[in-house]
Amino acid sequence: MKIAIISPRYPADGAVGGCETLLASLAHHAAGKTDASGQPHEVHFLTTCATNHFSWNNEKPPGVEQKGDVQVHYFLVDEDRDTDVFLNVQAQIDQYAPVPMAQQLAWIKNSVNSRDLIAHLVDGGYEAAVCGPYLFGITHAVANAVPEITYLVPCLHDESYAQLELMKNMFHNVRGHLFNAEPERRLAIKLYDMHPDTGVVVGMGMPGFPSDGPGFIKKQGFDAPYLIYCGRREPGKGTPLMLDYLDLFKKRTRRDFHLVLTGSGAVHPSPELAPFVHDLGYVDEQTKRDAMAGALAFVHPSVNESFGIVLLEAWLAGTPGLVHAKSDVLQHQCRKANGGLWFHHYPQFEAALLWLMDHPEEAAAMGRSGKAYVEREYSWDSVGQRFFNALGIDG
Repeated sequence: MKIAIISPRYPADGAVGGCETLLASLAHHAAGKTDASGQPHEVHFLTTCATNHFSWNNEKPPGVEQKGDVQVHYFLVDEDRDTDVFLNVQAQIDQYAPVPMAQQLAWIKNSVNSRDLIAHLVDGGYEAAVCGPYLFGITHAVANAVPEITYLVPCLHDESYAQLELMKNMFHNVRGHLFNAEPERRLAIKLYDMHPDTGVVVGMGMPGFPSDGPGFIKKQGFDAPYLIYCGRREPGKGTPLMLDYLDLFKKRTRRDFHLVLTGSGAVHPSPELAPFVHDLGYVDEQTKRDAMAGALAFVHPSVNESFGIVLLEAWLAGTPGLVHAKSDVLQHQCRKANGGLWFHHYPQFEAALLWLMDHPEEAAAMGRSGKAYVEREYSWDSVGQRFFNALGIDG
């Protein structure tokens, strides 16, 4: 089968994101498999020359790169997009203001798009087009161009963009939906009045890895437990809230702890908290895994998650989670895995963190339970079979 997997960015060279990482992982897994007759699937990853998800400037040259068994095609972003129109309409959407369909269409038209990518897709002889996330122009364009072969990996959040009639139409027009967690699937059914059996939960394969938590602790010279957060630092991910809560926690409890951060984006801790915040920036995968393994808990303060890849990684490192309860997905995963605690507001955050500090054996047991859950539910054997079943092909 000839499969196109499409996303605005390929997760390399500084372009990172959960949905992009998930789609690239599915591409590489599918490319390594054969059908019932022993023929390998032909997998192409279609993306743009952009790496920055704010500017969408063309930073890579167009062309094709072979990455393992996957051909990665880079196409130029359309440079005639009207960013003023896009931003003006987006400001209305952000405020949950009524937006007429004509303006919704103008907004998505002036999002990130690539006519070259769509032309290649239409003429490329593909039998399946797997694309996401849901809110970008390219995803909408794919769904319009080849709806009969489009499988949407929406990475859906309960946010203003999801309320648009434009999105409801797209969800109803495509051939299939591949969700990352059951709460995400239920959200789509609720928002778009879809059949209760719509879509399947696929997720992403999460292979195990070795890690050295004690070695990381020794290298850092920590004399107190530490928490860890990995990923983008921005309001949408809840990192300012996390810093505010930890600042208040230190002032109220006087307990000693450190906070380790990996990833990108500015952080602005208070002067009192700053000496205990260790921003490592981008680190290699092994360093991140070692850092996760040595932590008391992985803090995930985001309320908008469709999967929570880093939480699953932390569990594979044997570390429990401390997540925001308003993220249905993260709370659902913690409940199913018995792998962490969750909070709605500061008092619950303080109580949960104190419990983790004062019950290290129980916290470690939560981490082990989370690891067992990931190994059971998100092995490539499980995920790959769900993916191929959703596309109706042999794998």
